[in-house]
Amino acid sequence: MKTFNPNSTFIYIVAGIVILFVLAQSVFFLIKSIRRAKQINMNMKTVAKTIGSTTVFTLAPAFSILLGVVTLSGFLGLPLPWIRLSVIGAITYELPAATSTANALGISLSEMISDPKVYTAIAWVMTLGILPSIILTPILIKKVQNGIVKIQAKDSKWGDIFMTSLFMGMISAFSGMVFSHVTEGIKGFLPVCVLAVSAIVMAICGLLVKKAKITWLENYAMPFSMLISMAFAVLIAPLFGV
Repeated sequence: MKTFNPNSTFIYIVAGIVILFVLAQSVFFLIKSIRRAKQINMNMKTVAKTIGSTTVFTLAPAFSILLGVVTLSGFLGLPLPWIRLSVIGAITYELPAATSTANALGISLSEMISDPKVYTAIAWVMTLGILPSIILTPILIKKVQNGIVKIQAKDSKWGDIFMTSLFMGMISAFSGMVFSHVTEGIKGFLPVCVLAVSAIVMAICGLLVKKAKITWLENYAMPFSMLISMAFAVLIAPLFGV
């Protein structure tokens, strides 16, 4: 069987080009925004403060993205997850997409993928699966938003229920992947335990934000829950025979 290296120099070069292009876009619009602020005589101290606060705010999701890259790099190498999560993807989509493809092909993700066909299949599923959100969002988002506004205008309570239902539907879809492993015996309960720990950490963070007024924790609740649940998984995995 022909093998290849997911961490090859060529793939790194491709990833580097993509990341540099994205960074160039960011720098371009930052410069354009500062120039425009000067043209309309905005207070530059306010502009600098806004840039600084925005930079700090982006650190929270950056931690989650970094954890996602580390998780996926264990079997996909570093370049592909680096591209996916730095540009458009999210760990909540990329990992299920890769896992589902690997399961369909009967491949384990416990080690680095060396089969180019499997690697290509996972990359295609990740890419094709995310395309509808890119294409349909500008087409349908206005209608969806207008529908939500109408519901909330008629009855704000039902509007909140509707939004909560959408969120819970998404969570239920991902939870199905976790509980689907319980039929595998004792080791199948490991994901369930990790999910429970993550939910508990998130709940504690929520209480600290609301009750103790530790507002900065709101932006870091997800990274904390991911880090703690991952550490818990590593410590408890031997007990489940993993």
